[in-house]
Amino acid sequence: MAGIKATIAVAQMDCAVGETEPNLNKIAHFAALARHLGAELVIAPECAATGYFVGDRIAELADAPDGPVTRRLSAIARDNAITLICGLYTQENGIFRNSQKVFAPDGSLLATYHKAHLFASERTQYTAGDAPVVVDTPLGRLGLTICYDLIFPHYARKLVEMGAEIIVNSTNWINDPYQRDTWGWNPERVQGLASTRALENVVPLAMACRTGHEQAAPGLAFDSVAASCVVSPSGKFIARMDAGEGLAVGRIDIPAAEMERWTSVATYRIDRRPDLYR
Repeated sequence: MAGIKATIAVAQMDCAVGETEPNLNKIAHFAALARHLGAELVIAPECAATGYFVGDRIAELADAPDGPVTRRLSAIARDNAITLICGLYTQENGIFRNSQKVFAPDGSLLATYHKAHLFASERTQYTAGDAPVVVDTPLGRLGLTICYDLIFPHYARKLVEMGAEIIVNSTNWINDPYQRDTWGWNPERVQGLASTRALENVVPLAMACRTGHEQAAPGLAFDSVAASCVVSPSGKFIARMDAGEGLAVGRIDIPAAEMERWTSVATYRIDRRPDLYR
């Protein structure tokens, strides 16, 4: 079994809703800071380029395959010599999607992933992706997910079966007083979810969360659940944030012998009995 060595920065950021320039400037700032701190991979949240609740403006804000947002993100990756992953709205042939793009340290686009699991009103605003994506990068093979995708254990497991060595999640988990106070949907729950997905698949996981407050509609507002983290293959938190904007930088350095030792104990994947789960 191969070892795992990577320094990952998850950017937790607030967004100017309905704009791109201030958000891209902020992503550039975090990318430069992350590189200064030794990060090789920088992950930005879901819809980081525009904010999440853009409504009918998605037609003007969603980026074309080689649109201005994509070109700027490419330049940010290249200028900082990092692998960059960012959530954004995309459009192609009149189809809108909630997407994630992966850029190499030379600025080349390595992959585009479209969110596969849509929540509530998302189904009326854009189209779901229809394929899981695992992408080869200088750090290894990354399995891509966006927010709600992480709720579904079989989807994360599929990425690992496809060869993912690290699971990445760009997200904007949201709550309101009812969800938070009655049901406890809060940073502890979100980070617990990330920890569980890492543990059960015996792979690291990195999750970049939106923070702040957005107006979904007149009289309807949500807070973003700030819970960015980098998690080890045992579910242990290597780095995390609970509030505000900033970076959490996690350094993973697990030699092959140590991974082999851990997987000899954590035999979760091979102990599965899929015949009982049908």
